[in-house]
Amino acid sequence: MSVWHGSLHKRKLTGGRKRVYRVKRKFEKGSFPAETILGEPKRRTAKGYGGKTKMRVLSDKYASVTDPKSGKTEKTEILRVVRNRANVDYDRRGVITKGAEIETPLGIARVTSRPGSDGVINAVLISKEEKS
Repeated sequence: MSVWHGSLHKRKLTGGRKRVYRVKRKFEKGSFPAETILGEPKRRTAKGYGGKTKMRVLSDKYASVTDPKSGKTEKTEILRVVRNRANVDYDRRGVITKGAEIETPLGIARVTSRPGSDGVINAVLISKEEKS
C-alpha cells in the first residue's frame, strides 16, 4: 500500500462526502519516509516523478560537519543522536532528520540536510548558548 496525497478522501466544507469521479493519479502518489538511523553506510535510490532520482540514506555513521566560526568542514563520525524535535518517536529511536542534533567528536551539531531526500548528512556545529 502506498501513500496517496489526493483530496478525494476528504469531506466537503458542508460535511458531506466527496463522490469519487476519477482514479488515483501518479502525481498524487507519495512514498514512505527513509527514517535514517546510525549504523553502517547504506543508501537506496528512489524514483521520483518526472524522471527524478533521489538518493535516500537508510543508515550512516559519518556526517560533514561545518564550524561556522572558522568556516571549515570536516567528515566526522556520528557518536549518537542527542535530540530530534521533529517527532517524539524519532527522538526515542534515534532517527536522523533535518534539524536533529547529533553528537560528534567536534561537538554537538544540528543536521541541515534532508538525509531521506539529499542522500547526505550535513550538519553545523551549534554553540553552548544556542543549544538551550
